[in-house]
Amino acid sequence: MFARAVGVVCAAPLLALALVGCQALSGPGGGRSDPSSADPLRSPSGYGAVFLAVGECSSRGRTSFNEVACRSESAVARVVARYEGGTAQGPDCPARTDFVLHMSEHRPASDENGDGHIARGYACMRNLEEPHPGDPGGGGGPRTIVGDCVYSAGEGRVRETACDGSGERVPQYRVRSAVEDRSECPSATDLYVSLGGAEPVGCAARV
Repeated sequence: MFARAVGVVCAAPLLALALVGCQALSGPGGGRSDPSSADPLRSPSGYGAVFLAVGECSSRGRTSFNEVACRSESAVARVVARYEGGTAQGPDCPARTDFVLHMSEHRPASDENGDGHIARGYACMRNLEEPHPGDPGGGGGPRTIVGDCVYSAGEGRVRETACDGSGERVPQYRVRSAVEDRSECPSATDLYVSLGGAEPVGCAARV
């Protein structure tokens, strides 16, 4: 099946699928940082010159996330990578990112440091506490990685779900390995998954 997708995964017979979309404002955020570098976006920040820079934390309200000290009781997520621009043109978030925050360009009339600017960009977030949907088999996150599971969503589409069966849908395929080319996948492969990166092909088998 062969398929591509943005946010949702599309599918067709021996399939290749791409989960390249980011999930915005989904779930609280993260403790463990994956190594990554980013060009910080200048902004009025109470905890530094950059709004939600790498290593900083956020709280979560009903409709928004705010920067807070990581030791604060209201901190729920940590920034593991920060990039300018949109996710379609920018780098992928680290593999175990739990969710992505998208920020629109903002120029307030006044601010604390006189900069008055939050550029358009996105922050890759990791939950400070479990659950971690971005972990292998976790059923979420902005990327599909080795260890993740998917199910058929009908009409030639598949979506990610938790491998332990705790999600709303039962897993049907699991990504067993990542390779450079489809020809390197094991013969038992039932689904090819587009992962991106140095080994862009995921070899998935039925579960």
